[in-house]
This record gives sequence, C-alpha cells and structure tokens, in this order.
Amino acid sequence: MKHSSIYGIALIVGAVGGVVTMMFHPTSRDLVGPIDQIARRNEIITVATHALALISIPISFFGFLGLSRLLSLDRLLVSAALVFYSFAAVAAMCAAVASGLIAPVITRQMMIGDESTRQSLRLFLWYDSLLNQGFAKVFFVALSLAIIFWSISILRISRFAQTVGIIGCVVTVVSLAGFLSGHVRLDVHGFGLFILAQSLWVILLGVFLFSLERFDVTRLTSIFYEKSLLAQSKGFSPIETRRNPDV
Repeated sequence: MKHSSIYGIALIVGAVGGVVTMMFHPTSRDLVGPIDQIARRNEIITVATHALALISIPISFFGFLGLSRLLSLDRLLVSAALVFYSFAAVAAMCAAVASGLIAPVITRQMMIGDESTRQSLRLFLWYDSLLNQGFAKVFFVALSLAIIFWSISILRISRFAQTVGIIGCVVTVVSLAGFLSGHVRLDVHGFGLFILAQSLWVILLGVFLFSLERFDVTRLTSIFYEKSLLAQSKGFSPIETRRNPDV
C-alpha cells in the first residue's frame, strides 16, 4: 500500500521517543535537590526529555493520520479514533510544556531566591504539577479510547492485524480499569508503565503498516464497509453479515 511503510516508521519513531522520555524522566524532587550541580544536571535532562516528547507528538500524529487514511476516514470508528487521538495529543503537549519547560524555570528560581521567594515559588510549582496531572489524565483517557477504536477497526484485515487489535483492546481496557479504580496512579512510574504498554502496541501497529505494502487495505476496508451498509439496509446486523456471506 502506498506510503504505508512511511506511516509505520513514523509510528515506531514516535513510540520510541515516548519510551525514552519516560526512561529519563526526573521527578520534581530531582529538580530541587540539595546539591545545585545535580539539580542543574537534572534540569537539563528534564528539558531534553520533554523536548523529545514534544517532537514525538507530531511524528506520531503523522503516523496515525496515515493509518486512518489507509483504513478510510469514512468509517465511523476510524474517524472517532483520530479525533480522540488529536485531543490526546493536545493534552500531551500541554503536559510536556508544564512539566518540561515551565517547572525547570520555577525550580531554577527557587535555587537562587531567598526563603520568602521560595515559599511563593513552591505554590507555583504545586499548581504547575496539578496542571500536569490534569492534562495527563485527559491524555490517558483520550488515547485509550483512540487505541480501542483503531484496534476494533483493524480486526478483520488480516490475522496479524487481528492479533494487534486484540492486544490493543485488552491492554487498554485493563489500563482504564486500573486507572478508574484508583489502582494505577499517573505518577512517573504508573504513567511510564502505561506509555511502555501503549508504545509496544504502536510498534506492533507500525510493523502491521509495513505488511500492508503487499495488500490493498483500502479496497479491503471499503468492501467490508459497503457490505455492512448493504446488510443494514436489509435488516441484518454486522455480526449477521459475517454469518451470511451472501448478503
């Protein structure tokens, strides 16, 4: 399929960027450590990792846009997935800016300011962390829904696509259940675990796009879409369509 390998590379590069970001992601305590040299080193690492995250976001969006085009944006779930991912990408960008570009500036001023200045800046740092957590929650839920929709959309394309789709659904449902039940916290470790699982799925998705070089996926998905519409006009559900191939 034309350009599918390029979209696959974009997805893999974006996923690796997210994993690297979480691997080297310092905490707020690392930025306000007792030793100035260590704190400044961690500040550089924070800015660098979040800059990588910001670069990875449009790369990933390019890959997911290509995936959606290949699957046909006329399909409801595909369009919904792209919309939710766009929402998640904006939230991720805001979280990365708050954590990687704003927080280091605040902590730098805390290290050189007097005690009264530090007290005020601690409030700003706390508020910044609340913003970061809020955007992270939006990103988590929106991305989870997008993954579920894309996973369902690729189930009938091939056996490998079915495997990738099932993995995406299972991992995302378990992650959402853990988050909504309060068992998964969106700190560096909990959020990092989610990013790792999501990135592994995206890498599999990128490999799937490489395999599409041999198939005309647009034709396959359009045939299924038209068949579903025809079945619904005759009073059949999509499941009944699969059971009645002559529909």
